Amino acid sequence: MGQRTPLHDQHVALGAKMVDFGGWDMPLHYGSQVEEHHQVRRDCGVFDVSHMTVVDVCGPQAKAWLQILLANDVGRLLVPGKALYSPMLNEQGGIVDDLIVYLTDFGYRLVVNAATRDKDMAWLEARSQGFDVQLRERVELAMLAIQGPSARTKAAELVNTERAALIHELKPFQGLPEGDWFICRTGYTGEDGLEIMLPADQAAGFFSELVGAGIAPIGLGARDTLRLEAGMNLYGQDMTEEVSPLVSNMAWTIAWEPADRDFIGRKALEAERDAGVASKLVGLVLEERGVLRAHQVVRVEGVGEGEITSGSFSPTLGKSIALARVPAATGERAEVEIRGKWYPVRVVRANFVRNGKALI
Repeated sequence: MGQRTPLHDQHVALGAKMVDFGGWDMPLHYGSQVEEHHQVRRDCGVFDVSHMTVVDVCGPQAKAWLQILLANDVGRLLVPGKALYSPMLNEQGGIVDDLIVYLTDFGYRLVVNAATRDKDMAWLEARSQGFDVQLRERVELAMLAIQGPSARTKAAELVNTERAALIHELKPFQGLPEGDWFICRTGYTGEDGLEIMLPADQAAGFFSELVGAGIAPIGLGARDTLRLEAGMNLYGQDMTEEVSPLVSNMAWTIAWEPADRDFIGRKALEAERDAGVASKLVGLVLEERGVLRAHQVVRVEGVGEGEITSGSFSPTLGKSIALARVPAATGERAEVEIRGKWYPVRVVRANFVRNGKALI
């Protein structure tokens, strides 16, 4: 038996198929993964993401420390509640994890991946030595993600009038601290929506209100196909400690200026950039019948080989799609080996669907 979120019993009562995910018992789906996917694209749904790790950072040197720890620059965060996405790198430029960091009234709040919790906490603790910072893991918090075109409107109806108005005014990557609650306009689906951190003892009641209001519960299965359609990386597959942001469609998360900000991994990234990046992360579309899966070989005639990092059937597009790391010279066509046979695929930007609209 794995760790359980405060909503475990409700998931079971709703008929969820529970699976292990990073040591947590989590709902894969509540009956139909495909229907849950469509529900988020056309309306909205609620995900239990309480397995994510929330860490608060405070102290006189919190900003200076995070400017060394992260490839993106927290100096860009000027208003409490504002957020940015950043990789956390090792000295070789490999990705230890990816996270969201918020500026708060007390300092900063990090949200990191569940499967990397132990590694991340050890990394943070080790690299905080010598800095006047304090780290506090917020194990008493739960986290819900309400995602879809109707998400903010429907969620706002379940909070008080003052908070509802502020929710409607939130900009992307902006958070709203409200007492013990933290409401953020962020997500992992390619749709509009909110992620809400709240006291664990209030999570079950709020989750019941959401479901009672017609916001369908959504499992990890649809979360994965939604993020894949949106071209969003999954840690451990599309990015790892062995690859850099430059070959993971994450160059935009690196703040090169100011030039004297010597963040961990900077020298390795500069060397890779100056030498010329050898590979890139692209999207693949299989026009024939079949399913693209992680680790299938990608062959580019006259160029070389690569590998699929994430692949699945796309419910929105009705065809199989994938993210793949391929040689930098790859053009518009390639082939993928599926069960000993080679199938032609189209190479596209790693962004298939956003806000319910096909981009390919």
